[in-house]
Amino acid sequence: MELNMSPEESLRLISDTIKKTRDHLAENSFLFMLWGWLITIASFSFFALAYFTDIRFYFLPFPILAASGAVVTTVYFKRKAFSTLTVLSAFLANLWMVLGIGFFAVVFIQLSQHQLPFVYTLFIASIGTVTSGLAMKYRPLIWGGLVLFSSAIICIYVPDTYKVLVHAGGFLCGYLIPGYMLKYSGK
Repeated sequence: MELNMSPEESLRLISDTIKKTRDHLAENSFLFMLWGWLITIASFSFFALAYFTDIRFYFLPFPILAASGAVVTTVYFKRKAFSTLTVLSAFLANLWMVLGIGFFAVVFIQLSQHQLPFVYTLFIASIGTVTSGLAMKYRPLIWGGLVLFSSAIICIYVPDTYKVLVHAGGFLCGYLIPGYMLKYSGK
């Protein structure tokens, strides 16, 4: 079946699809907020434990909170009915799934090489956030992704001791602020 649409009808259809995707993702702003809080808390905890205590396993907040986040995210997606799933939101869901795998791969590779993974996790997060913002035409996510990208660059020039604080700030501004803005954008 072939549809003959006027240019105005085509633009309206595209605009409606983007709005549905934005509304759908506004419902899922929970994930930006969840991961924003988890990574920010893990980063500040890492710093506090590493530099203000004698605890040997100061890095544990990251694997514990990341594993918890992975479980919550999986349960969230399995319980969530995607009856209004658009092509664009399906693309973004797949993008974040691949980037999530990339996060774990980068962390494994960097730690295997005895290097901190903060630069690369910020960079991966920036790709997903900017892409999501561009696809949804939602500027706070674009700006959040650019903050994450800038944080990755800043990390290159910061001593190892403070990279985790740049990491925390990047996720605070790159995930949490746009996540809350996205949550309240449809209301």
